[in-house]
Amino acid sequence: MTIHREGYRTIGISALLFGALNIISFTFISGTFSWLTILIFIVTLLLLLFIISFFRIPSRVLTVNNHQIIAPADGKVVVIEETFDEEFFKTKVIQISVFMSPANVHVNRNPVSGEVIYSQYHKGKYLVAWHPKSSTENERWSVAVKNNFGIILYKQIAGALAKRICNYTSVGQMIQQTDEFGFIKFGSRVDILIPLTSSVKVNLNQKVKGGVTVLASWN
Repeated sequence: MTIHREGYRTIGISALLFGALNIISFTFISGTFSWLTILIFIVTLLLLLFIISFFRIPSRVLTVNNHQIIAPADGKVVVIEETFDEEFFKTKVIQISVFMSPANVHVNRNPVSGEVIYSQYHKGKYLVAWHPKSSTENERWSVAVKNNFGIILYKQIAGALAKRICNYTSVGQMIQQTDEFGFIKFGSRVDILIPLTSSVKVNLNQKVKGGVTVLASWN
């Protein structure tokens, strides 16, 4: 397991606060309220460990198959439906949405290989990530990728807690399946829009792993 570069600053600040709070606690409180000092230490340690865990990149065997569309994020499948995409396709597509809780790994990975033909950041609201309108009204970053099988669009969507979307793609860039393309801080979701001819391989409420689980296949 390694730590994502987006977490270096946050973890550093958290570690400094952990140290400062506990130095103050042991210096001024321990003599009178030893139980409170212990409680502060335990609570702040758990918070620090949670923050470190949030930015983890676990070691795993990734799935690389050009005929398949791989999950871009860890989480739970909360939407599988036919919808009309007004942003890019201007037609009906299949939408698969993966909700990421704060406990999930938040590294985002390319579902397919190909050329980035669209990369657009959208300002927006911070509705809870499972809200039906979060796909179109929340802050988000949309990326479309084209290859020999077709085109897919995927969106990093901010939630009520997520206040920063990191995206490393640009138009014209050639990307490889399962390589990292971004990161979302503190819980959110990723929508994947694929052609109607695709075959969906997951079910509602199924837990998926980014870079590992097959969401769909090209037809």
